[in-house]
Amino acid sequence: MTGFRNKGLRPTRRAALTLIGAGALVVGGTNFARAAADDDEVLTETKVLRDPDVPVAGNPDGNISIIEWSDYNCPYCRKLEPELRQVIQDDGKVRLVMKDWPILGPVSVIAARIALAAKYQDKYHQAHDAMMGVSSRLTEPRINELLAAAGVDMDRLKGDLTAHGKDIDAVLKRNNDQAEAFGFRGTPSFIVGKYRVPGVLSMAEFEQVIADARKAKMN
Repeated sequence: MTGFRNKGLRPTRRAALTLIGAGALVVGGTNFARAAADDDEVLTETKVLRDPDVPVAGNPDGNISIIEWSDYNCPYCRKLEPELRQVIQDDGKVRLVMKDWPILGPVSVIAARIALAAKYQDKYHQAHDAMMGVSSRLTEPRINELLAAAGVDMDRLKGDLTAHGKDIDAVLKRNNDQAEAFGFRGTPSFIVGKYRVPGVLSMAEFEQVIADARKAKMN
């Protein structure tokens, strides 16, 4: 199984907003091409935005994409989840790309693999919501309990983990390689349109950066 490591403490909200305001975090166009050359094509626009094996929420035809790297044992991810989903629902034109990035230990890797295995029975979002909706640290027995309660077929899940294990690990490796190439140091981390956002934002701050990303897209 692919190994993952926690590369450091999360930046503060103030640091994240300073970076956004600096205007030096555009990752589209020529910067995508440069990053691709530097990182063995890890950050091609297609691989980051359109990986067919990575789940998508919100409006699949939205005019702005938010890419989120998250860990099921990350308390910041859990706290942010309902607020981010509310922003996306209220906006109506945001496509959310959900990159599982399990960097907080072996149980995080188990949780991410199980969530992606649930995708084969069209239950990824149920699995994701069940694990993000708890306040305590996950354990493998607790994960199984939560997913069963969410309507996931656990026998099929076990079979899909075996049958598709290599594909699932390949998705997690791609997610990890992209996060590291972008220089993210913890979860949650985001790309919003053309902006790199390494940290937690409030609803109002997300609304503002989405508006800024739309303006940048037109320029």
